[in-house]
Amino acid sequence: MIWNRRHLLDLQSLSSEEINLILDVAREFRAVGERDVKKVSALQGKTVVNLFVEPSTRTRISFELAALRLSADVINFTAEASSLKKGETLKDTVRNLEAMNADFIILRHGASGAPHFLSRFARSHVINAGDGAHEHPTQGLLDAFTIRERKGRIAGLKVTILGDILYSRVARSNIWALKKLGADVTLCGPPTLVPRVFEQMGCRVTWNVEEAIRGADVVNLLRIQHERQRKTMFPSIGEYASLFGLNQARMSLLHPEALIMHPGPINRGVEIESELADGGRSVILEQVTNGLAVRMAVLYLINGGRPGEVH
Repeated sequence: MIWNRRHLLDLQSLSSEEINLILDVAREFRAVGERDVKKVSALQGKTVVNLFVEPSTRTRISFELAALRLSADVINFTAEASSLKKGETLKDTVRNLEAMNADFIILRHGASGAPHFLSRFARSHVINAGDGAHEHPTQGLLDAFTIRERKGRIAGLKVTILGDILYSRVARSNIWALKKLGADVTLCGPPTLVPRVFEQMGCRVTWNVEEAIRGADVVNLLRIQHERQRKTMFPSIGEYASLFGLNQARMSLLHPEALIMHPGPINRGVEIESELADGGRSVILEQVTNGLAVRMAVLYLINGGRPGEVH
């Protein structure tokens, strides 16, 4: 299969074949990351702009390093130090960047749909690095890649996503990817953060954490989105940790070989106890490593690269 899309805006619109193609190419790039010389020349002469209108550390650095390892030139652009702060529109900002021959625009924005808006007029390739509470496609891909590499498959696995589902773009991208690849997905958290409307995406919804994680092959813990929530979603952090945090007692309910995942940054002692976050069942740092390979794969494929030709 050959990739034939100009942009990566979401996972909802991708087929299972397209998702698997990205994961297959990511495996090739993970091998590149294990070499002494970690660079390839696939994007030599191309310019990648990290346009982060919303703050980020992990995602921005991961995209930057992915582009550099593909031999691209990289420009990091933040809203706080730009004309956006002076009232310039996003459209005008991107048109100015394209006037300087930007080839890729990697956009993180607080408004849902911002990358889709850009894709309607941009000559550059647009990659969604997170838009509001809508989607975070490369996070969904790296999570799926991590599960597939560790378990050898995704179809038939019991995956529980636990935490702030309502405000989480990570949850939505994970749901689309995992359901398309055949996983059985359960969502759990406070009723205010896990409405039953998510059942329309093919998930099981429960507000009982013990029921949600019993026999699970994978538990993906989501950060409490303090910056997007109203403060009335649950009474206190302490109550959340007590009712929904992953602790030693709850670990015994999981499948004996279950994976513990978290997109980061972790609120230790809230979503998960520190010993578990750093324990042998945790693949949290592995997710970070795999994120680099996945983002290299996305840039490579959108630029016209073909699977099996990574050097």
